[in-house]
Amino acid sequence: MQQVNAAIAANTWPAQPMPALFTWGLNDNGQSGLGNVTAYSSPKQVGLLTDWLTVTAGYKFTMATKSNGTLWSWGRNNNGQLGLGNTTYMSSPNQIGALTNWSIISGGRRHATALKTDGSIWSWGNNYQGQLGLGNTTYYSSPKQIGALYTWATISSGGYFNLAIKTDGTLWSWGDNGNGELGLGNTTNYSSPKQVGALTAWLSVAGGGYHSIATKTDGTIWTWGKNTQGQLGDGTTTNRSSPVQIGVLTNWSKINGGASYTLSVKTDGTLWSWGRNNAGQCGLGVTTYYSSPKQVGALTGWLMASGGKYTSTSAIKTNGTLWVWGSGANGGLGLGNTTNYSSPKQLGALTSWSQSAVGQNSMVAIASV
Repeated sequence: MQQVNAAIAANTWPAQPMPALFTWGLNDNGQSGLGNVTAYSSPKQVGLLTDWLTVTAGYKFTMATKSNGTLWSWGRNNNGQLGLGNTTYMSSPNQIGALTNWSIISGGRRHATALKTDGSIWSWGNNYQGQLGLGNTTYYSSPKQIGALYTWATISSGGYFNLAIKTDGTLWSWGDNGNGELGLGNTTNYSSPKQVGALTAWLSVAGGGYHSIATKTDGTIWTWGKNTQGQLGDGTTTNRSSPVQIGVLTNWSKINGGASYTLSVKTDGTLWSWGRNNAGQCGLGVTTYYSSPKQVGALTGWLMASGGKYTSTSAIKTNGTLWVWGSGANGGLGLGNTTNYSSPKQLGALTSWSQSAVGQNSMVAIASV
């Protein structure tokens, strides 16, 4: 206790690690947030701030929240997807409005969706297929609230569609539905939220390019939508317009959808993948496509995984290390080269990574420094 009191008196209390933001890879639209359009093949810190909380990547644009609840964006903005009230590309982070109650954020191909702490959902950007959920197909360059409800629990944006779960456990979807990705039993586009079935046991959702993944409270995993490359994991390449259970296991936990592939972590910490694998993005040591889940290696320490909008993947282990694989084009894996890898490779030596997201041949991640 005397040592502690002395440290306080001398103002020499050890500095606590703070979350910094790092990016690398393709940067042609300023999506790295570094104030330029230069591609980097190894991680570069975005500014000097160390108060970042969450991050997401769309098609050549990036969004992040800070610990104070503010929302920031940068990169491509041709459809207003940065939410800044204009269509100007930004190569450095810019704050969206002045609110401090942003919670969950998700980037689609050219649109964005966000959930506030009050349970309301907001969207902006491209709206050609009604993916903003506002009952029209008008583009908006500033956040617009979807409906008037404050009972939304979680969200996820796919390529041109959205998925959301309410606090009552019901599942909702809207936007592009050309491949049945809305799970409504048809291929009709909808510009406002529609309930998927009548169940109240949905726990988490993830949107891929043109397919959807969800888990229920019983630990089962379900998929639907486009399946031409086996991304649904049901052992076929048949599109499904309604949810289909994958196997009979009840230990599925974290889920994420890539462009045409799927990732999931089980409760035992194992990592599984399936679907398109042309650049090794499934992490299975080969480039063979698989239409049913395959375990990535034999390790059991995986925490979460993020599938890319194209062919790159990142994942974080419970020890705080960051691992990458798939396409290395434009330095998108951050390994200092442009080589493809079909098995996980550790990025650097840090053990403090907490968040990662994958764009087109680019990545963004948060680590305490």
